[in-house]
Parts: sequence; C-alpha cells; structure tokens
Amino acid sequence: MANIDKVELDYLSIDDYDELKTLMIDAYSNMSDAYWRERHIKKMIDLFPDGQAVIRVDGALAGCALSIIVNYSEFDDDHSYKEITGNYTFDTHNSKGDYLYGIDIFIKSEFRGLRLGRRLYDYRKELCEKLNLKGILFGGRLPNYHKFAEELGPKDYIQKVREKEIHDPVLNFQLSNDFHVRKIIKGYLKGDKASMEYAALLEWINIYYEKPKKKLHTDKIVIRLGLVQWQMRPYKRLEDLMEQAEYFVDAVSGYRCDFVLFPEFFNAPLMAEYNHLSEPDAIRKLAEYTAVIRDEFAKLAISYNINIITGSMPELVDGTLYNVGYLCQRDGTVDRFIKVHVTPDEARVWGMKGGDFIQSYNTDCGKIGILICYDVEFPELGRILADEGMSILFVPFLTDTQNGYSRVRHCAQARAIENECYVALAGCVGNLPNVHNMDIQFAQSVVFTPCDFAFPTNGIKAEATPNTEMILVADVDLDLLKELHQFGSVRNLKDRRTDMFEVKLIK
Repeated sequence: MANIDKVELDYLSIDDYDELKTLMIDAYSNMSDAYWRERHIKKMIDLFPDGQAVIRVDGALAGCALSIIVNYSEFDDDHSYKEITGNYTFDTHNSKGDYLYGIDIFIKSEFRGLRLGRRLYDYRKELCEKLNLKGILFGGRLPNYHKFAEELGPKDYIQKVREKEIHDPVLNFQLSNDFHVRKIIKGYLKGDKASMEYAALLEWINIYYEKPKKKLHTDKIVIRLGLVQWQMRPYKRLEDLMEQAEYFVDAVSGYRCDFVLFPEFFNAPLMAEYNHLSEPDAIRKLAEYTAVIRDEFAKLAISYNINIITGSMPELVDGTLYNVGYLCQRDGTVDRFIKVHVTPDEARVWGMKGGDFIQSYNTDCGKIGILICYDVEFPELGRILADEGMSILFVPFLTDTQNGYSRVRHCAQARAIENECYVALAGCVGNLPNVHNMDIQFAQSVVFTPCDFAFPTNGIKAEATPNTEMILVADVDLDLLKELHQFGSVRNLKDRRTDMFEVKLIK
C-alpha cells in the first residue's frame, strides 16, 4: 500500500455518489447488485445529514457509515432489514426517536486493516451521545455462517465466534467495538446466502443517556465532597457543639461542596457531664440529644444549601440502644441510617444492638450509600448498595488505635475497587480524658477511588493530615464511574459470576 498523507472524517455529500457506488460494489463483491441507488443516498442525506459519514484517504473515499434514528418501540427484536428501513424508503427515520440504527457500514478492500471502520463506529458513538440516544442498534451479517450451518445453529456459531474458535471478520470486529448480541434474527436480509439470512441484532448502550425530564432538575456529574476531621474537645453545652458543627458546615459550603460528612460519635464530648454515671447510663443520656441535633442539622442543610451526613449518634428506641445517623438533604428531606454490625466493645460496654436494614439514598448528586465504621468491613453490605446503583459510599468512623483505623481504611479501599464507586471516610481525632470508653482517637480522613487509568494509580483521590483537625475537600466525577462500569481494564461488577453466587438481603 502506498504511503498515506491524510485520513479525514467527513459528511457524505450527494456529489460523492459515483465514487460511493464504486466503493459499495467493491465492498460487497460477493453480493450481486448490492449497492444503494442515488435516490436512496439523497433521501438519507436529506433526512439525517449528520448520520451519513465517510472516511477519506488522501481525498479519495475509503469508507462510509449510513444511519437513521428510529423510535424502537415501534418495532420488535424480530424485525427485518426491510421493515426497519420502511421498505428502503427510510420513512422510519424519526428525529425524536431513541436509537441510532446502523443502515450500512463498509470499507474499501484496499484500505482494510487500517482500523478505519473503528473511526466510523467511534463517530456513531459520539453522535449517539451528542443526541442523547439510548444506544446504537443494527443487524450484523454473519458472512461465514454458511460454512458451518450444517453442524451449528446460529446461536452456537456466535458463541464459538465470541470464544475465538471461529473467525468471523464482521462479527469479531463488532464485538471488539463494545457491541453485544441482543438477539438472533431469522430472515433479516433477504438474499444474504452467506449468512443464511440470519443476523445478530447488535447493540451498543449509551451509558451517558439521560431520560428526558419534564421538570427542572439540577443533577450534577462532578460532585464536591467536604469531610470533617473532627477534634474531640470538651463541650459542656449542646449549643457549643452545634456552633462548632455549623462552623464546619459554613466552611465547606463556602467551597461549594455538595456533601459534608461528619464522623461517628462526634458528639461524644457531651458525655463528660455524665461521667459520674455508669457507661451504659452515660451514653443513654447522650442519646437524649440526638433528635435535637438531627433537627439542627436539617435546618443547616437548607440554610447552607448542602447535603449533610450527620455522622452517627446513639439513639434509644423502645428501650433498645442503636448507633444511628441522618442524611439531611438540602431540599429538606431527612433519612435515617443505622449501624448494622456493632463492635464487640459497643455491645459489651454500652449494650448497643445492631440494626436490621440497609438502603441506598437518592440525592441531587446521584445515589449514595452510608455505612458506619465497622459495617464497611463487611463486603456484603457494600455489594448490596452497589447493586442498588450507589456511586458514592460515605463512611463516618471512630477508631481509637492505628490498627483499628487500618482495618477501616483498607476495607473501605477494597469496597471502592470491588464496587467501582467512590468511598469517603471521616473520623475523629484527639483525646477525651473525662469520657469513659472514649479516651483516645486516631483518624486520617480520605477519599478513595477505583484503580484504573481514569483515576489515581493508588486509588486515593485526597487524604487529610493524620490526627489533625481539618476539612478535606475533593471532587469526584460520576461519568468516570459510568465509563469504568462498561470499559474498565477489569469490570468487577459486570464480570461477577452471578450464575454461581449472589448477595441479597434476607428481608
């Protein structure tokens, strides 16, 4: 092949028709009379000029991709090529449809092997994203199937192509371009003897598709997180503690954060007033403040336009002590979360019980999950939340020693990798000499990411200075998670062997 000076992507023009006809005859040399007439090309250009793209090599036509937009609910997966094109009139094109449908794509034989077809597919994907369509569909021919039709059904043939036991140049190329087989269609293209008139209905899903909304919405893609690394210091009055809490809410709100995360038991200094009581009685007195703190945070969420995760606090329900927290959203919504696994110390010293529910929460920044400290060390909980569509996992924690912190940290990072999500941790630092069972704290707040090319190589987006009171602010991009789910180097969620195992709630 001669040296190539220039390869360019361009829109198809009706002036290209003569050259295009020659190209089609070359591409489909094994099929007689297999080319579009000039009236067909003109109709497609008039209906949908952006959908008709060509590749030029040094000015000469080397490849072409023809497309229309369809409202796919008007068809079914057993449609024929004739039906989807409206008997070759393309009257099925609907500019308000939901799928880009591939009518044809071909490369001149002398230019095959240069990945020019990939450029055309990439253009289609970009067009699909730009137009906010659900995806791309087309019927893929099986040009080598006739060689195996006596011994294999089309389903087995496709499976062997997928497993590289059979080479099919068309299907191999489409599968390598992130298309998946949605269905096998019988009688798709009349006269296609090489494919025995079978076709694989191939689909590419637009992970950026957003369902049109009738009401005003402000969903965000880049989310700013504010983590409070809280210093344990003596507070004799609830008002003093809330003044400090509001200071941090004000600070992170000033940086236009979408969330602020407080640690587990950040209000423990208020127990100093009850140090003369037994430890179980002291923490039950602390539980009397929980409802008031929740209501104050709910007000702050609205007034500072920020979603607040309150950390956790003791709560007494019908005589039973739980470790709970609240998600106070800036729209006024308040949701409760609960620690499922209490630590042996919480159970032994305070008589605390674990909760029996777990859920994800819808916010204006996507779906989130919240696990309190010890809960993040149980991978089943994170997996359940991931199955519900969680993008960010928040973990308020409190650990007294560095080895306890290491357990929380390393398990949290594992949750980020295996669930392909962001994980944010916020903990308490400092000492409380006058509060039993809360003497010392160790923390380093951090935001973890998955480990892939779009993220930091060590999976750490940002981390605080250990054992120092401060705020940590970090941006996380939800679109990067969408790309990871579909196109990551490894796909921990997608590649799970759900035919062998599953994780689910019993009730």
